[in-house]
Amino acid sequence: MTEKKIPKDGLRTAMDDLKRVFRVSVPEANRIIYDFHREMVRGLSCKKSSLRMLPAYVDRPTGGEKGKFIALDLGGTNLRALEFELKGFGRSGKPKIMKFTLSKEEMDADSSRFFDFIAKSLKLFLKKEKIRDASALGFTFSFPVRQSGIKTGILVCWTKGFNVKGVIGRDVVGLLTKALIRNRIRGIDITALVNDTVGTLAAKAYSDRNCDVGIILGTGTNACYIEPVNNIIKIKSYGRYSSSNMVVNVEWGNFNKLKRTVFDDILDKDSANPAEQILEKMVSGMYLGELARIVLLHFNERGLLFSPTSRKILSKKGIFKTDHMSGIEGDSLYGLKTIDRLLNSLGIIGSTLSDRTAVKNICSIISERASRITAACTAAIITRMDPDLSRMHTIAIDGTLYEKHPNFSKNMRQCLIELLKGRASRVRISLAKDASGKGAAIIAAVAMKGAWRGAKICKTTES
Repeated sequence: MTEKKIPKDGLRTAMDDLKRVFRVSVPEANRIIYDFHREMVRGLSCKKSSLRMLPAYVDRPTGGEKGKFIALDLGGTNLRALEFELKGFGRSGKPKIMKFTLSKEEMDADSSRFFDFIAKSLKLFLKKEKIRDASALGFTFSFPVRQSGIKTGILVCWTKGFNVKGVIGRDVVGLLTKALIRNRIRGIDITALVNDTVGTLAAKAYSDRNCDVGIILGTGTNACYIEPVNNIIKIKSYGRYSSSNMVVNVEWGNFNKLKRTVFDDILDKDSANPAEQILEKMVSGMYLGELARIVLLHFNERGLLFSPTSRKILSKKGIFKTDHMSGIEGDSLYGLKTIDRLLNSLGIIGSTLSDRTAVKNICSIISERASRITAACTAAIITRMDPDLSRMHTIAIDGTLYEKHPNFSKNMRQCLIELLKGRASRVRISLAKDASGKGAAIIAAVAMKGAWRGAKICKTTES
């Protein structure tokens, strides 16, 4: 569904209309919950759905896992190599960490170069930290994969701007294993393939048994939760999987039952993947800044914002970042001087106080919608697990958008209160910063207890 363009009149009326088309009311949020529930059921049943509902073949940790474990955490343009010592009772030692940055060339390379980069980074980490006594490795690979076990996963598609050749449709663990062999890295066994969302849940659940939802709110966005195995109809057999529950990777970025505006349509049409990842384009840090730029350009073209000379600057795709929105919405200085400095740095000179106020309002309208959509989808997951909210739930959230945006967490919490009312007190949101790497190490420890092999899964169709 696409909203009509904003009527051409004064700035105040245009801003009111912008609020209207971006508003997520309580009835609209409840509709999102209803549609999300339907898509979850369809995805679990192997029916056509915009939610992939990918089984992770692992349950939550008990908190009693012990030992030293390696993790590779690939969440975007940064790769982290880590070693964690788990001490049991939900305790862990101080991790050893090294960070590496992927270049644009590596993000667009062939599979051999891409996985060789990961293997060489691991080799450098093992040598620098003189690590010889840890052999089990958890691999956080934050892209949609279809798993048939804890240590195997077929890449469904690339997201976050990656386009490595020769990986889609292949087992990423197998490709990394071959890279380890090519680079003469011995004694390391990849025991678990983990999505960053699943890792976030595991990291928090190691010390908090109420944690049953993991969410990523950063460059990309996704969620996972705990589902009884008997409800995952798409799995035809479970091999040696012995737990009654399993983490399900929702891949909610592809959820498409959302009301779109003309601005969303412009962004989607000009993206690398039109008609896909609709929720992600409304919520994630990769797209919010670009969406704001499109709105700012629209206001400028109608003569409502800045001088005509700014049009060329605002026409540059990618010039406006989600980080800019965080700084703009957090500006409390007299005359909105932080916004003025930011606009000057972009080449937009001579803005008026009215311009700066409008920019702040536009950014707030866009980010508030994102937080309320996120809250509605979160409420859908919680009420899927526990319709009456009869027990406590901890939601672990990682990502710079949630952590650093001045209003996102507050707006998300407010929407949850509106939707869940008094029961919202049974939902605790916890920031789990950089948790995906630790979670991968924890799941590597969980996987050491049993090898979940031999599972069969139907081929999921997505809409």
